[in-house]
Order: sequence, then structure tokens, then C-alpha cells
Amino acid sequence: MNNNIVVIGSSNTDMIIKMDHIPKPGETILGGEFSTAPGGKGANQAVAAARAGGKVTFIARVGNDMFGERALSGFRQDNINIDHVIKDNSAPSGVALIFVDRKGENSIAVASGANAKVSPEDVRNARDSITKAGIILMQLEIPVETVETAAQVASASGVVVILNPAPAQPLSDELLRNVTILTPNESEAELLTGIKVEDEQGAKDAAETLIAKGIKTVIITLGARGVYLKSDEFTGIIPAFKVDNIVDTTAAGDVFNGVLAVSLAESKPLAEAIRFAHAAAALSVTKLGAQTSAPHRADIDSFLRISNN
Repeated sequence: MNNNIVVIGSSNTDMIIKMDHIPKPGETILGGEFSTAPGGKGANQAVAAARAGGKVTFIARVGNDMFGERALSGFRQDNINIDHVIKDNSAPSGVALIFVDRKGENSIAVASGANAKVSPEDVRNARDSITKAGIILMQLEIPVETVETAAQVASASGVVVILNPAPAQPLSDELLRNVTILTPNESEAELLTGIKVEDEQGAKDAAETLIAKGIKTVIITLGARGVYLKSDEFTGIIPAFKVDNIVDTTAAGDVFNGVLAVSLAESKPLAEAIRFAHAAAALSVTKLGAQTSAPHRADIDSFLRISNN
């Protein structure tokens, strides 16, 4: 397969406070540990794909500010093509405020900033990069009409479209018909289908409902349990790797999606590609932060070698 991967999506700066527990409404907790890290679902997935060995082009917007400059510098360090990352003079860079508790669970609030201005016109201006790609990967932290335009352009050119429908929101059947692989988590699958995904039967029912909308492959991520895969090749659960030293689950799903795109661009069979992405996600939860937790290819290969022994 063509190994060019185009990621279209958001770029944020994450402001992280690690504490004993996530504060309830009206509660103030002292003594948290503060840090900043590059984030945003689009940027996380682009970085994860690049570090896993993908040839990545990123389409996005950042503000003309300190956070935007830091983001661009990071993309360059990871050898990501940023010809289509626009520096927006009328909106600040996106930021996310993240609370992480002692178990590694998180709560996130996002101010979109320039991400909300990623437009269908930006997609049309990058048409050549999209139509020459093997895979495009998108999420929902940018306007949905921009996602719809990109899916339509890519699908018409025979490009594989992976959509990670997060954060959860309703999506049109027209958009879903242009998606090759959909990767919702349990709550996102429920919102899209009206079916509760609390066990394997629920995942099966939700996946079948989504397949009926014209999507070729559905991968419902189930956290520590792994994924439920519905495709021509395989139907059922592909388990995740067990991780004991969980530090932070932020961006584990983004790492999974970015590395999945790389695996598929390398023509790995779907089940093998998912296992490779599982390994990357397992490594990511052992580190704090979003992009800072995305593993490099050598680390993923090493993890798999040890796990296979």
C-alpha cells in the first residue's frame, strides 16, 4: 500500500495537573503536580504515526503565539510534513486542561482556538497531498464540515479513510459512507448507534449497526479489554496487552489510531495491525502526557518481541 499518511485535525497545548483524585464540582485540591505538554488529538495521532515509522503530513491550524511555535518545532523534530499547518493570526492556539488522578484516569476540558477554524477550504488547498496518500486519519476536534469534505475528497480518490469519532457527536450517514475504518470507543459507539456497549454482545450489535451504514470496518476500542473488530477478515475481540505500571491514559487512543494507520500503510493484516497498535498504546500509558508518551518504532518492536516470548 501507499505509505503516505495524511492526518487532519487539532493541535493543542496540554496543561496537566496530576493529583490524588479529580476534583468534584466546587472542590479545590491543593498539592497537585503541574506540567505542560504538546497535545490535541490530531497532533497526537500525527506524532504517534511519525514515531512509529510513518511518512506523515499534518493538516491543521495553530495560533501565531508561543504555543503555536512550540507545536511547529515539535512537528519538525518528529519529521512531520507541516506544509499545510497554517499559522492563524486571528485565533490563539488550542489548549486543554487535564486532571490526572493517581490511577492514571483523566478529565479534560478543551478551548479549541485555531482548531475551530480548520476549514473545508484548507482541505481543498491540500487536495494533492490527500489524493496522493494511502491513508487519511481524522478525529472530531475540528469542524465536522471539514471532516466531511476531507472524507469525500479522499474516498473519491480511493484513499483509505480512518475516522476516530472523538469527541463523541452525531455524524451524518453521508459522512459515514465515506469512512473505510471507524474507531469509536464504547461511549462514542453508543452515541452513533443508540446501543449500549457494556459487553461483547453490545459491541457486536453496535458494530453491525455501523457496518449497515456503509462503513467497511469497525474497531470499537474497549480500553484495557482491547478492541471489538468487525470486518471481512475477522469478527470478535482482539485483547490488549496487560499493563501494571499505568501512569496516565491520556492519548492512549490517539497512539492506537496513529500507529494503526502506520501498520495498515505497511500492508499488515488487520488483526496484526491492531496488535501492533495495542503494543504502542500499552507503552503510552506508562508515561505522563500526550505526545510525550508516544513510543518510537524500536520500542514498539522490542515490546512485541518480549511479549511474544
